Amino acid sequence: MKYAIVIMDGGADEPLAVLGGQSPFEKAKIVNTDWISQHGRLGMVRTVPDGFAPGSDVALMSVLGYDPKAYYRGRAPLEAAAQEIALTEQDWIFRCNLVTIADGKMMDYSAGHIESVQAAKLIEDLNEQLGSEELEFYAGVSYRHLMVNRSGEEFSVETVPPHDIADEPVAKYLPRGKQGKKLVAIMERAAEILADHEVNKIRGELGENQATNIWLWGQGKRPQLDNFREKFGVQAAVITAVDLLRGLGKLTGMQLIEVEGATGYLDTNYGGKCEAAIAALAENDLVVVHVEAPDEAAHGALVAEKVQAIERIDTHIVGPLLKFLQSQKQWRMMVLPDHPTPIRTRAHSEKPVPFALAGSGIINPSGMDFNEDNGKASGLKIEHGCDLMEYFLRVQG
Repeated sequence: MKYAIVIMDGGADEPLAVLGGQSPFEKAKIVNTDWISQHGRLGMVRTVPDGFAPGSDVALMSVLGYDPKAYYRGRAPLEAAAQEIALTEQDWIFRCNLVTIADGKMMDYSAGHIESVQAAKLIEDLNEQLGSEELEFYAGVSYRHLMVNRSGEEFSVETVPPHDIADEPVAKYLPRGKQGKKLVAIMERAAEILADHEVNKIRGELGENQATNIWLWGQGKRPQLDNFREKFGVQAAVITAVDLLRGLGKLTGMQLIEVEGATGYLDTNYGGKCEAAIAALAENDLVVVHVEAPDEAAHGALVAEKVQAIERIDTHIVGPLLKFLQSQKQWRMMVLPDHPTPIRTRAHSEKPVPFALAGSGIINPSGMDFNEDNGKASGLKIEHGCDLMEYFLRVQG
């Protein structure tokens, strides 16, 4: 059996007046995803358990078949695993966004989706001026970076993702709790360094958003996850442009496949991801293809772009991958978002999401297109998202 899962990150949404009362899934032309839904199972799955913030870290962990209540130890440690950063049990890891703050408000959680080369220079200089044996900064992709505290201190702090506070005054969302003031002090010192940085001067001259600040959040400690093949009996590969899912893949023993031009944004290489997925199935039983673009569009309140991203995933990934699988003797394919990111709020939501799967052994088709309302109407709901993987691999009938 060959299996494929396509994750449209943040794709689920609400009815939007600008779309005539339709959600982006309803508005988008997604003939291939609709085919899977019509000819297979359609339902809803709850990927964010009670007590957890609705982030991709928790939701993707659930989708891959791991119960966050048992395995979750923070978002940043998963990204650290992707970068192969050596960690001890005492180290605390923080996500470190480059952001644009103006007039005390979070104007841009991504500093204009700053290019990785420019961002790396900023992080390198921050590490040179702020770093020590106890504090290290590591460059990631675009605006997504990491800070590791090796002091052995305990951090019992509340932090907030910057993409959840768009246009909000940042003062009330700063880290708070044990050692919260220490984190704020680091952020303030970083802002002083960034203010006069050559990279920001150039960005200002070009009319681009400057990386005025760092934003620390997503903290945690080194996690331990069971091997995916040992847990489910299939060898898997993962294709993504974000370190979060790379880290989950590395920690669970999946093959990590890099695709040139995969950006984690709207301009990602959709076709390249599909070609890599088909190639990966030559030596793997399962391939997971993750696309961040719908989520990024939603955070920016970009309605047309979110619809377009969903359509591109359907046309350039779901369609060709489905055609390839149908040429195999036994196959299954599933499409779903990891969590909703409603345009209205520009933030993640903990609400259930629709999923559709079709292929060998799946009968009694739903006959319905893929969207939120039809998912609810199907009557099929998986309450614990970590059970979805087992359902996808094993369900018959």
